[in-house]
Amino acid sequence: MLRFYTWVILLWLVAPIISMIVFSFNDTHSKQNNTWQGFTLTWWKRIGAIPDLTTALENSLTIALLSTLIATVLGTMIGMAIGKHAFRGKGAVNLLLFANIAAPEVVLGASLLSLFITLGIPRGYLTILIAHAMFNIAYVAVVVSTRLASYDLSLEEAARDLGAGPFATFRLVTLPIIFPGVMSGALLAFSLSIDEYIMTQFNAGGTLTFPLWVFGATRVGVPPQVNVMATIIFMGGVLLAVLGATIGRGRRPRPPAEDTASVPA
Repeated sequence: MLRFYTWVILLWLVAPIISMIVFSFNDTHSKQNNTWQGFTLTWWKRIGAIPDLTTALENSLTIALLSTLIATVLGTMIGMAIGKHAFRGKGAVNLLLFANIAAPEVVLGASLLSLFITLGIPRGYLTILIAHAMFNIAYVAVVVSTRLASYDLSLEEAARDLGAGPFATFRLVTLPIIFPGVMSGALLAFSLSIDEYIMTQFNAGGTLTFPLWVFGATRVGVPPQVNVMATIIFMGGVLLAVLGATIGRGRRPRPPAEDTASVPA
């Protein structure tokens, strides 16, 4: 019975994704793409037929990539400082990180909007990028610091004793250990950024992103190209997750082989 309920819950979770993929092949000619009318590849061939939608998707992907890069670099640095070192104000830094995660997005969006208006920064591409990067830094920092919770500092000390400099120690010892956490944080940041609506709405100005365009289109009908683009984004996310897991598994240190030659017969 438990197995049955587990499969029911899993099916419930993936049902919207399956529906999205299936209706990207729907041969519909109405504004509402919610009734199956036959199979077609037309919408996959005409994925760029709506210029505004294509531009919005390009904006979302570019902002997501840039904000992920910024958040990964800064978040990793903060996570390493928290996970490896004891310093005055460490508790306050942790509190700020978790406050950023726990705070409602409408509060963060309104606060950033007020800040940008006060500083005289016009809303647009740059303000969206700043908002997304600020939001994602906390997630990357928490993931990386969690990865370092059981980190053995004696590994770095041994590397330095063997003559490795700070950069070589980080590249050969620290990075392979925290790499799965860095990848997980980066993938999480990318997913949150490309899906972000509330903070983007506050700080977008005249710049359109994919979520903003889709939300605006729901008033008159969502074209099938949205299903196609969403399917591509989903499959890309799955491939990145598999790639990250594969790389992380490959970087795990292997246990040393037993020296059987020294074992007496």
